[in-house]
Amino acid sequence: MRFEHLALNVAEPKAMAAWYCQHLGLRVRRALPDQAQTHFLVDDSDQMMLEIYCNPADQVPDYPNMHPLLLHLALVSVDPYADSKRLQQAGAQQVDEVNLPDGSLLLMLRDPWGLALQLCRRGAALNQA
Repeated sequence: MRFEHLALNVAEPKAMAAWYCQHLGLRVRRALPDQAQTHFLVDDSDQMMLEIYCNPADQVPDYPNMHPLLLHLALVSVDPYADSKRLQQAGAQQVDEVNLPDGSLLLMLRDPWGLALQLCRRGAALNQA
């Protein structure tokens, strides 16, 4: 088994998809012409998708008031400070900075809809043995 996608119910999937493509470098793999405005987004690795939609069958979570440790989207960043500055200019807000003993730098931001984004520069890559 392997991951296929992570799905999030969000208030404005079309606008969010556009922002994620423009500012996070993701791209739309598939956009469905449904009422939920479903978008499947991928990064340049093409390994896993982020599905965003607005499905009225359940409520959109209160992302702005959720602690970032409850849910966050972690992104690899070569220069978290520069990326944070650029994303803040595009409407994100930085909320935390963590420097770990292994040399990792983690900057926590919120996107314009309040979803937590973590910019990660790891001292040692997590996906390597």
